[in-house]
Amino acid sequence: MNVVCLDLEGVLVPEIWIAFAEASGIPELKRTTRDEPDYDKLMAYRLNILRENGLGLPEIQRTIAEIEPMEGAREFLDALKPLAQTIIISDTFNQFAKPLMEKLGWPTIFCNELIVEEDGTITGYEMRCPETKLTTVRALQDAGLDTIAAGDSHNDLGMIEHSKAGFLFRSTDTIKAEHPDLPAYETYDELLEAIKAAL
Repeated sequence: MNVVCLDLEGVLVPEIWIAFAEASGIPELKRTTRDEPDYDKLMAYRLNILRENGLGLPEIQRTIAEIEPMEGAREFLDALKPLAQTIIISDTFNQFAKPLMEKLGWPTIFCNELIVEEDGTITGYEMRCPETKLTTVRALQDAGLDTIAAGDSHNDLGMIEHSKAGFLFRSTDTIKAEHPDLPAYETYDELLEAIKAAL
């Protein structure tokens, strides 16, 4: 049995932190896992900026409410449904993901949890497990499943490289150049055909 494992941000929806950087007028928040491979370092950087500017979860959620899936993303997920089980494996957080999952037709998502005070201040976060994406793919494989994975960032490379088939999708020129062995696609039609071939 095959399971398709997809990243969320940059693959199905725009980058949440980039959208919030634009909405808040804080360009430093545009830094993502495409730029910084160390997720803990990236999140410490983000939370420090939020603290300095007196921003918290309510402000970010207002921005998320305005985010729409990428054009064709929901149709792509719908096309996958009869072909294979699909799981979104993301380093985002439950408090961010829920309204986006509704817009995508409620696919299954494995993500993390923010630690939030009553006043909305984000004080930390809890990851489901170390190396969340790679660990999840390996656990699925240990359960007797074959995985096919796609993502766009540094933190997707583990699950992509350790799957039966793995693809870069709308990734950066730098990541594509560093990993020329990984097929790279720009459209959902291309990615869907590659997944079909892998199945």
